[in-house]
Amino acid sequence: MINVKYSVKDMNLAEQGKNNIEWAMKDMPVLEKIKERFRREKPFQGLRLSACVHVTKETAALCIAMKEGGADAVLAASNPLSTQDDVAAALIKYYDIPVFGIAGETKEMYKAHVREVLNHRPHLIIDDGCDLVAQIHQNYQDLIPNIIGSTEETTTGIIRLEAMVKQGSLRFPTLGVNTSLTKHLYDNRYGTGQSTMDGIIRATNILIAGKTFVVGGYGWCGRGVAMRARGLGANVIVTEVEPLKALEAVMDGFRVMKMEDAAKVGDIFLSVTGDKNVVDVHHLLEMKDGAFVANAGHFDVEVNVNGLKKYVVNEKNIRPNLDEWTLQSGKKIYVLAQGRLVNLVAAEGHPASVMDMSFANQALGIEFLLKNKGKLENKLYNLPYEVDVEIAKLKLESLGVQIDELTDEQEEYLNSWTSGT
Repeated sequence: MINVKYSVKDMNLAEQGKNNIEWAMKDMPVLEKIKERFRREKPFQGLRLSACVHVTKETAALCIAMKEGGADAVLAASNPLSTQDDVAAALIKYYDIPVFGIAGETKEMYKAHVREVLNHRPHLIIDDGCDLVAQIHQNYQDLIPNIIGSTEETTTGIIRLEAMVKQGSLRFPTLGVNTSLTKHLYDNRYGTGQSTMDGIIRATNILIAGKTFVVGGYGWCGRGVAMRARGLGANVIVTEVEPLKALEAVMDGFRVMKMEDAAKVGDIFLSVTGDKNVVDVHHLLEMKDGAFVANAGHFDVEVNVNGLKKYVVNEKNIRPNLDEWTLQSGKKIYVLAQGRLVNLVAAEGHPASVMDMSFANQALGIEFLLKNKGKLENKLYNLPYEVDVEIAKLKLESLGVQIDELTDEQEEYLNSWTSGT
């Protein structure tokens, strides 16, 4: 192993971390089946893998599966606040996987940890937010000739990769796991929907029912949050920039308006778009006294809390992941999780049963890149549809759900064009 160092908070937390990892694995049967095959076949033997993903018990299950497949794996946190410190310690002590991540680490430490996993000189990359890929193209170009490819977990990372492709900057194949149906239809909608509401409630302990809840963005994550907020009794407003998504939100029964109008009536604001300044300073200044603002996008740029600071006369920490900012006007704004991912900072991220499908996509995505080594262009690819179907079948099987199969007559009918009225 090239890199045997690690950087975690406290190795004494390892026992609890092991318990949490094992608990998650019980609810990840699809990844377990893939891990069993990897253990037999060792597809990644002799290859180095660097991952930059939220250090959670579910991510631990993915890293363990990759190591069982022969990969020499290291892991860095993809967010300064999302690391589960007990899991980080357990990966080192019980699974011999070096980890670089401490909950609450500074941006400088975060960047240093990213450098550590790049010093591993990877052949394969699992990225969450595109920070590894971006750093390689900017500062570690000597690594590029040996890189087989990279997978990307989240919408924000896909946006960055698409920009690289448009500019002709991408220099090795990448695979957008977030584009897989068994990822974004379930992880983004059901995972983000539940875990975001969990984070908001843990941070504030406020009643959601009766509140006006503003969701910035109606992608799959926004759909999930809006659905869960309405289920808890909130009056939900959606803001959008894309006409088709805005129309869908209207047809789904939500009020749709501009953020500048929503700012005047909302009680809780959540951005989940992948873009910056979705909730900007002028919106924040228009909010009512006591409004709550949060973010569920990957980077802490969606709610412009840094721009608001010039109008703040006092900051007070109320409880973990909840800060009270008093403005010059006397109004108070409550900032959750410092503007970072509220579902991973104030809660535990997505449930394991959802990440089971997402990380099955990751594992099979890395295998896809390896099987197609030398055949792929420097582009952003999707996993084949057949892989999505196989993951869905395995998930249904684990749930004890059976579905119908087409008869020969039905197959023939679907493949014919001569039958009519």
